[in-house]
Amino acid sequence: MADLYLTRGPDVFPQPLDTPWGRIRTWWTGARNYVLYNYERGPLESLLTTALGDKLFGESMVRLCIPAFEGKHSEVFVFKTPHHRDYKFDRLEPMVKVALATAAAPTFFRPLEHNGYTLVDGGVWANNPVILAVIEAMICFDLQWDQIDVLTIGCGDDPYVVSPLQSILGGKLTWYDLIFAAMRLQSLAATNQARLLLGPPAVRRIDPPVNPKPIKLDDYRRARDELVPAARNAVGEHGDALAAAFLGSRADPYDPVSFPAA
Repeated sequence: MADLYLTRGPDVFPQPLDTPWGRIRTWWTGARNYVLYNYERGPLESLLTTALGDKLFGESMVRLCIPAFEGKHSEVFVFKTPHHRDYKFDRLEPMVKVALATAAAPTFFRPLEHNGYTLVDGGVWANNPVILAVIEAMICFDLQWDQIDVLTIGCGDDPYVVSPLQSILGGKLTWYDLIFAAMRLQSLAATNQARLLLGPPAVRRIDPPVNPKPIKLDDYRRARDELVPAARNAVGEHGDALAAAFLGSRADPYDPVSFPAA
């Protein structure tokens, strides 16, 4: 995943050169983004097709729950592999379409129109999907809470601090970035809910700190220069403990539920 982002990031998120003309283009792109999405989906779809080919979601070798937001009927949407007898239909979805749905970040890409649905990035409601995984394990496999251990990996801790202008004025313009507060608080709430359910020692959250200036989704240069070293430092700090907790024995192979041919 990191290699795809760092090597193909320039294809998916083309950036102007750092020249006078490039800076004008950057300003124009930012202004235009108030009205239009920023990037065409084609390069991302090409990258995904190269990586995933024509495989179906049901061919995954591990159990997956991948969140999206369905915008036509205003509902949460979770693609699930056939690890339970009730999950019959998502297995027939192309992996590329599932990936495009959960990557359709508002303002960056258009929503994905697929099979009568309008699909948007699941991060708008499950930026940290840890509680989905915990609930899935408990309802699908008849597990008790003390049988579950969780490793949840974040993208960097990015605190949201209320500014003096927000406190003094309080208008819409000062709260324009409220979505970032909602996403961070959802992530904190999900981790804390999982810890309340399972007990704090059972939920390990790795979230490297980031520069005070947040890294934008499409800023692959800063991600390369700052997030990669931060991730390596986190592995160095926590790797031995995580290996002892999660890598001591091999898990049973994933055996998907079989369904009759249509």
